[in-house]
Amino acid sequence: MKRIILSWILLAILITGIAWLPYLLVQQDLRQEANDPQIQLAEDSAASLNAGQTPQQIVAAATTSNAGSKVDIAKSLVPYIVIYDTTGKPVASSASLNGQDPSIPAGIFADVRKNGEDRISWQPPSDVRSAIIVTQYKDGFVMAGRSLREVEKREDNIEQFTLIAWLVLLVVALIDVIIIFWQDLRLKRA
Repeated sequence: MKRIILSWILLAILITGIAWLPYLLVQQDLRQEANDPQIQLAEDSAASLNAGQTPQQIVAAATTSNAGSKVDIAKSLVPYIVIYDTTGKPVASSASLNGQDPSIPAGIFADVRKNGEDRISWQPPSDVRSAIIVTQYKDGFVMAGRSLREVEKREDNIEQFTLIAWLVLLVVALIDVIIIFWQDLRLKRA
C-alpha cells in the first residue's frame, strides 16, 4: 500500500508540473499581450507631446474612436489615455471613472520618474481592472489603459480547463498505479 501511495505521489508531482506549467505560460502571454495597444498609445502620445502637441490635441485624437466622448472605464473595452502634469494632476483625459478623470497612486509617478515607464494591472474599485502603461514626457506623464475584462475571462477559461484536465489525469494515474500494483501482487502470488 505504501508503494502505491508513493508511486502515485511521484506521478502527481509530475502531472502537476506538466498540467500547470503550460497554463502559467499561456496566462502570462495573455496578460503581457494585454499591454500592447497601451504601450504604443503611451509612447506615441509622449513623443507627440514632446514634439509640441497639446494634451488636449492628444486626447481629441484618442476620443475619435469613441465618438468624441469619454470612455467609462468601468464599462468599456475601448483603450483610453490620461495626461497628467508633473504633480500627477490630470490635465486631459479620454476616460472617466465615476464621472471623474481617473487618478492613479502617487507611487506610480515616483516609479516612472525613476524607471521611465511602469506597466501594471490597476484596480481602482474592486470591480474595475485595467492594464495601464504610464510613461513620462517633458511636462508630466501619460497613462494609457484598457480593461482587462476579456483577458481575465480567457484566463479563467484556461484555468478551468487546466484544473479539469489535471484532476482527470490524477485520477487516471491513481487507477493506473493501483492496477499495476494489483497485477504485480497477483503475479507474485501465482
